[in-house]
Amino acid sequence: MNAVAIAIHAIAAAVWVGGMFFMLVVFRPAVQTLEPASRSAMMATTLRKFFPWVWMSIVALLVTGYWLVGALGGFGSVPGYVHIMHMLGWVMIALFAFMYFKPNKVFRAAIEQSDKEQAMKALGTVRTIVTVNFVLGLAMFAIVTGGRYW
Repeated sequence: MNAVAIAIHAIAAAVWVGGMFFMLVVFRPAVQTLEPASRSAMMATTLRKFFPWVWMSIVALLVTGYWLVGALGGFGSVPGYVHIMHMLGWVMIALFAFMYFKPNKVFRAAIEQSDKEQAMKALGTVRTIVTVNFVLGLAMFAIVTGGRYW
């Protein structure tokens, strides 16, 4: 059962962090070639389709992460790098939840009201939070792969 939990945990992390990589490094530069109205519509559609995957990843990460900590005897029994991953994971979740419920909501409302200026401002905040979360996600991968060797 632990092997299944580890696999699900890794896949969920790859979906979330990989999705942020795609958004920042591939998709965003590509949509810059579109007109602003088309760019906003494309970003709105893309985010609307990506965010449910992030929520599913968060649930999977929490369930499998706590399962694995429990299987190892609880937080008192796990190595220090697991505590760092736990803390960073909650920071990432908090940042995502804030971004989803605040600037993303403003972005979607601005798109519906054709308020390009407000939409771009809110999208800039979304992008900043996604960038921070992406860097934290990369740090998490470094910690999970290298932590046991510290």
